[in-house]
Amino acid sequence: MSEQSKTHDEDGKAVSYDFMRIGMDKLLTLRGELDELSDALMDVEALCDAEGAKQMARLIRELEQFEPSITMVGQIKSGKTSLVNAMVGRPGLLPADVNPWTSVVTSLHLNVPQEANAPVASFQFFDADEWDHLVSSGGRIGELSMRAGADDELQKVHQQIAEMREKTKTRLGRRFELLLGQRHDYREFDDDLMQRYVCLGDDFDDISPDEQQGRFADITKSADLYLSAPALPVPLCIRDTPGVNDTFMMREQITIKSLRDSRLCVVVLSASQALSSVDMGLIRMISNVKSEGIVIFVNRIDELSDPVNQLPDIRDSILSTLSKLNGPQDPVIVFGSAYWANMAISESMDDFVEDSADALRRCAQAVFGSEDIDFTQRDLIWQLSGVPHLFDTLSDRIAAGPGARLLAHLRKRACNFIAGLRAASSVASIRIDGGEIEMMQPQALSALLDQVETSAKQRLDAALNEVFGAFAGRVDQSHARFLDRALESLLQHLEQNGENEVWQYSPDGLRMLLRTSYQVLRKNLIAACSATYGDAANDISEAYHKAVAAGVDGFAVTPPSPPEVPAPVSLGATIALDLQTSWWNGWWKRRRGYRAYASGFQSLIEAETTPLISELKDRQAAEIRQAATDRLTTFLAEQRSILMGIAEKAHINMGDLQDLFGIKTQTERAELLEMIYDELSGAEEPAEDAGEATARKGAAA
Repeated sequence: MSEQSKTHDEDGKAVSYDFMRIGMDKLLTLRGELDELSDALMDVEALCDAEGAKQMARLIRELEQFEPSITMVGQIKSGKTSLVNAMVGRPGLLPADVNPWTSVVTSLHLNVPQEANAPVASFQFFDADEWDHLVSSGGRIGELSMRAGADDELQKVHQQIAEMREKTKTRLGRRFELLLGQRHDYREFDDDLMQRYVCLGDDFDDISPDEQQGRFADITKSADLYLSAPALPVPLCIRDTPGVNDTFMMREQITIKSLRDSRLCVVVLSASQALSSVDMGLIRMISNVKSEGIVIFVNRIDELSDPVNQLPDIRDSILSTLSKLNGPQDPVIVFGSAYWANMAISESMDDFVEDSADALRRCAQAVFGSEDIDFTQRDLIWQLSGVPHLFDTLSDRIAAGPGARLLAHLRKRACNFIAGLRAASSVASIRIDGGEIEMMQPQALSALLDQVETSAKQRLDAALNEVFGAFAGRVDQSHARFLDRALESLLQHLEQNGENEVWQYSPDGLRMLLRTSYQVLRKNLIAACSATYGDAANDISEAYHKAVAAGVDGFAVTPPSPPEVPAPVSLGATIALDLQTSWWNGWWKRRRGYRAYASGFQSLIEAETTPLISELKDRQAAEIRQAATDRLTTFLAEQRSILMGIAEKAHINMGDLQDLFGIKTQTERAELLEMIYDELSGAEEPAEDAGEATARKGAAA
């Protein structure tokens, strides 16, 4: 087989073979659609005055800043980081051996346009409050232990914290307090720099302070790297998160935050351990992401003794576990090997592990009918690694999801703007041809638009008050209902079994109630936004007809789409009752009398679930509300610019009007605008999911 072409970036580390583009078809199509829209917007920009050009420039900038994100989560030692390195074409980029204390989420920004002299690596440290929470209470585990009165567990946590704190201060000295909350930016980076911030390192005696491996690892919260990835057709952000099962649950909280910022999640499992009830924390997290946003990558198949025959059993086991534990339904499962993928793009394959090579031969025979593998056939190894299949799935999800939504949103805004340009051109044509046109004075039109804006914002505010008020009521009701049922279950247990048998109760019922409440919120929000945005568009149209006495063709207003509602991933956070460990038994043994059990349990769960309730009712609800308000505000501002532009064309003197719109120029301009409008308005809308379709028919009860 012919040698594949290979390119390097300026730093000599980024690698790209032709075969790395396998699985990118949907992204290539999306790239074409993005470019076509960009070209159309630039054509419109060329036909605008200075103010209109600014508006088009904003849309073009939004298009250029499109960066769909993928969050990688998984089991400890699943090879997740090695998979990320292969996906970006940089073997060894991120260190796989991280400090057990480290809770760094690393965001790889691929092909994202950067300003000149912008940093290519940024490392953010924990701030003082975050660090104090860890060292004073021991993080989430410390909080749970204190609430449960588990002194032994709490002592262990504090001992571990003390060890970590002393090591950290030894490494950083007097600079330690000064570093908290800071960000370190670099215009270039290498392996040594990465290991200084996110890698394990305890031997500091024989090297200088500036070279200390892992020097800042304990206090580094996040890392942002800006890289080129020649094989990728569109910008992409891949977030590599720490594992979810650490001592203080810092990693769990950081991973949940990363999932909030993404619409796609790749769950990396190890073929040797697949998925079990031990991974409940992982399953809880991904259960709150839409099924179409989940892809499972079963890594390390190269370590299986008989991968061809074992994979069906592993698949069945994963699906069975997800079904039993209420995980995502019918997820896409991709099998592969990050080791094979990294070998395929490494400089040399001389060190190929023999057992892994044998597994590769068996897989090649099953897939291609031949086990006579030429290990210079990098493209064959790449395909067997599963990474092309993974990219094919992700490409489809990105193109059909965030890509399609962005295109539809910007096309609507561009069509509204072009409609305004066409109307302004019609006004100018009537005047150039000697016709009379009566147009409301700009000051009066501005006052009318003020009324439209005030009315639209008041309607949206009232609708959102109703939506979020109902949501808060449902959440509080669900919380109270859960506590009542749990207490009743506890009392029945005590009556039937006495105090010697430990009672167990799952908090999954609470999560289910809250998830249902959130789904209702989503439906009601989409319905409310659709109605109020539609009313605002109608008001704008009426304002136009009031402003323009003569009939002018070519003006129509399309309301914006409702904002996307992020998944409630915070519902996956660990609740006290998830931890059926020694401290829970200790809590049970410390109670005396039925009343103590009941009141103690209620206090424990109320204290434990209140932050979760507040997260949904306050922080997440506030973000969703702001997104809905911002979308209406942007829409109204753009419509004001359009209508005021029409008014100006109606009142400009004839000499200037002739300079702006000569008869020949005007005709050509109108034809161009018509073509661009037809092109953008005829584009296919993204498919609605079932929830959106239901919401548009009316708010949920």
